[in-house]
Amino acid sequence: MKLSQAYELAIKTGIKHDPRSKEEIDRVLKEAKDAREEAKKAKRHFDEERLWNPYADSRFSWGDGDAEVSRILWGIDIGTGEMVLADRLREKGERIDAVVGHHPLGLAKTPFPEVMWMQTDMYHDAGMPINVAEGIMAPRMKEVLRNVMGSNYNQSVDAGRLLGMPIMNIHTPADNCVQSFLEKKFSKEEPKRLKEIIDRLMEEPEFRIAAEQNSPPKIICGDPNGRCGKVIFKMTGGTSGPKEVYEKMSQAGVGTIVGMHFPDNHIDEAKKHNVNLVISGHMASDSLGINIIADVWEKKGIETVPFSGLIRVSRN
Repeated sequence: MKLSQAYELAIKTGIKHDPRSKEEIDRVLKEAKDAREEAKKAKRHFDEERLWNPYADSRFSWGDGDAEVSRILWGIDIGTGEMVLADRLREKGERIDAVVGHHPLGLAKTPFPEVMWMQTDMYHDAGMPINVAEGIMAPRMKEVLRNVMGSNYNQSVDAGRLLGMPIMNIHTPADNCVQSFLEKKFSKEEPKRLKEIIDRLMEEPEFRIAAEQNSPPKIICGDPNGRCGKVIFKMTGGTSGPKEVYEKMSQAGVGTIVGMHFPDNHIDEAKKHNVNLVISGHMASDSLGINIIADVWEKKGIETVPFSGLIRVSRN
């Protein structure tokens, strides 16, 4: 399989597991098509990938897409050190066709706050009025954009270019996969007590391995024996949303939110509005989503070599 085909397959897998409706995804792609026409008229650059890829935080940043690939190095965070490590492995005789990161880098770094808008649909599905969801999300997206605008977005990509190592990243597609996986798993038998959420997470190997590395799932708001109420998952949508979400979620009847991580100001707000919070674990949750895509690749003959935080578990 060509590297570009593997990348496109990862994006399509993310679309398959997207929590939004097909109509909403089609709307995003249509808006991209309209934006392309406007860019042409104004003679501005337009990212052509937006026409088929609805995730601004996932991009093939550098390399020969026509190159055949059978073994890739995949990690959560990729910097210059990881690129040098990949090159060093090549020097030692290891076959490394490309490096794949999870978190945004290169072409995907500064536009990544755009994917946060998908959280409005997730909050709406949980019972929040869509106008409220959109109203509280917009300021938070602007805040995140300001934070990433000063980043050295191309550092790892420049390293890859100098080393002749293809590099890409797959963020929201993988996060969609863990969101879909856990929602399906918990829908079969809804937990009654918070401690049952932990027990259910620990049934999956990624969370057990993380626990062995002293990073288990944790209840950070609520009592283990306390009742869950309505449980929702927040695993995708870029990064943490607005802290105002907890008041609105409480009003919508949500009792517990399970997420990869929560900022301190979110924890304070959740406590104020009696919303339980369970941290599933960042590396374990990211790994679960990545593994679902890596399993799709594995069926196509591509081996994933884990590093930089990835816990590789095959379910094939």
